[in-house]
Amino acid sequence: MSWLGWLLITVLLLGVLGYAAYRQALSANAVAVLNGADKLLRGGDGPIRLVAAERYGPDPAQKIEMFLPAAGSVAAKPPLPVLVFIHGGGWSAGDPHDYTFIARTLAPRGYAVVLAGYRLFPAERFPAMLEDGAGALRWVADNAAAHGGDPARVVVMGHSAGAYNAAMLALDRRWLAQQRLSADHLRGVVALAGPFDFFPFDTEATINSFGEAGDAEATQPIAHARAGAPPLLLIHGTADTRVKPRNSVALARALTTAGAPTHAILLDKVTHEGLIMMFARPFSGDARALDAVLPFLAQVTGPATRSRAPAAAASPRVQAAGR
Repeated sequence: MSWLGWLLITVLLLGVLGYAAYRQALSANAVAVLNGADKLLRGGDGPIRLVAAERYGPDPAQKIEMFLPAAGSVAAKPPLPVLVFIHGGGWSAGDPHDYTFIARTLAPRGYAVVLAGYRLFPAERFPAMLEDGAGALRWVADNAAAHGGDPARVVVMGHSAGAYNAAMLALDRRWLAQQRLSADHLRGVVALAGPFDFFPFDTEATINSFGEAGDAEATQPIAHARAGAPPLLLIHGTADTRVKPRNSVALARALTTAGAPTHAILLDKVTHEGLIMMFARPFSGDARALDAVLPFLAQVTGPATRSRAPAAAASPRVQAAGR
């Protein structure tokens, strides 16, 4: 065989091995792969700087990372409004560091981004994730100002299980009250593909994390819809088969009925994973999610008094999804 033949075989073999390694990494931790791709395509972490990497509790999972825009990258000057992001993973997986792409996307637009971890199953069950979310917000209240954030302008954002945590912290006042904080002082919540109405528990994730709760129905965000709740931006993909879009539609309707007008925004043909992927550079060509999030953040974190987010019209597709 000629040297060219051997070269082609070698290149093919390396390609196969590389693809196999990629598939294995994707299977083991898809979010970490996504984060790595985002960093690679951006040429590193240039737009952001890490200003804190600390723990808010004794457990290794009770950790936070706080990012600010790189010096000179935005016109806004500290103190910046704080966006606390809570990761998904079915309450049993996930690491906040793997979501640094959220900071790379949002911090350069004028936000201090805090990535918050929490204790996971099987080590802990409900209500550990909410106790930890409140603990992370206690850290923000005590420490954000020292790092350039404004503890008076805090928004909580989450995807999937993290969206559940975020919504519960805002709607059920008791969790933040345990940390001497008021849920009503949150400027808003951005909830991406969140499970808000999933009782009775019928999946492995919900049975594991909520099956031993004393009052199962009280674990549901929809049970705590109330007037005076912080503004909630609820975004869901119509192709989400893991957490169905009716969750966001049902919560939006419950909040509206309670006196807190809210609409769910449904993105056509977007899957559960696809929604969070839209915030990373490989998939940022579809800007529909970001185009909904940025105006919401700008309005609720403005220097004036807190106001509700602009209401998106409830389309026939939204109405149908709630039936």
